[in-house]
Amino acid sequence: MKFDTIGFGALNVDKIYRVNKIAREGEESFILDFQEEPGGSAANTIVGLARLGLKTGFIGKMADDHEGHLLLDDFKRKGVNTDGIIITKQGRSGAVSAFVDKKGERALYVHPSVNDSLSFEEINLEYAKHTEFLHLTSVDEKPFQAQKRLIAELSNVKVSLDPGEIYARKGLAKLRTIIKRSFVVMPSENELKMLTGKNFKEGANTLLKEGANIVAVKLGERGCYVTDGKESHLIEPYKTKIVDTTGAGDAFCAGFLYGLIKNKDLYECGKLGNFVASRCIMKVGARTGLPTLSDLKQL
Repeated sequence: MKFDTIGFGALNVDKIYRVNKIAREGEESFILDFQEEPGGSAANTIVGLARLGLKTGFIGKMADDHEGHLLLDDFKRKGVNTDGIIITKQGRSGAVSAFVDKKGERALYVHPSVNDSLSFEEINLEYAKHTEFLHLTSVDEKPFQAQKRLIAELSNVKVSLDPGEIYARKGLAKLRTIIKRSFVVMPSENELKMLTGKNFKEGANTLLKEGANIVAVKLGERGCYVTDGKESHLIEPYKTKIVDTTGAGDAFCAGFLYGLIKNKDLYECGKLGNFVASRCIMKVGARTGLPTLSDLKQL
């Protein structure tokens, strides 16, 4: 089987608490509602691509527990192939406690658990070889080393990277081998600043010089900035009512990758990223609002 994209990142169940306000140190706030949703940055992006009709798979690790079954069942329902997922009898599946206020702002507490124990030796190389894109997001040190070894083995696979704050904090030197191999890097403005110490335009040029073919910078309510060194575009966002910003960046990556896989031009890829993100933030959770292929006809 040939995949369009295989994701490789943390698998977490998002435990979402709707609160009257996000409590600061010494403060108290109240829980208005609670729900559990499958999550994880790369996983959200892969589900987004599956909903747009692409062939997708995943490399990750989970435990044989309530959270693990929730993650696995959701993948299967959404049409994501799960043959690359390692299921262990020890430990617990990853979880994130997310506190979301009435404006859609959030605070996150992450419990990575078995995500952090994934080693290169556990990965099925044959599975990983059969994809156009391998989409990487941040993981702990052991699986980070596994990602680096994996992309060294997969010379014919395009790499896409959504660094997240965890990888951005590592700094450019530690990410250099992955960025050099990346067809596209999709950081937020803040992550790019952490990585390069520069504004989004100069920072994007730095990543191109490091070897990335394309850089797409997520600018939140200002849309996105995309460049391949030959052309650059600042692309306006779609205006929507913000309910919850959880997963907006992951949704952007799904739209942008969909554009690349379908051979759209750079500007169109950016528009697709903005559109998928705009649909995501209209509903609570990272996946509930993700559009289907028929929704793209609104573009």
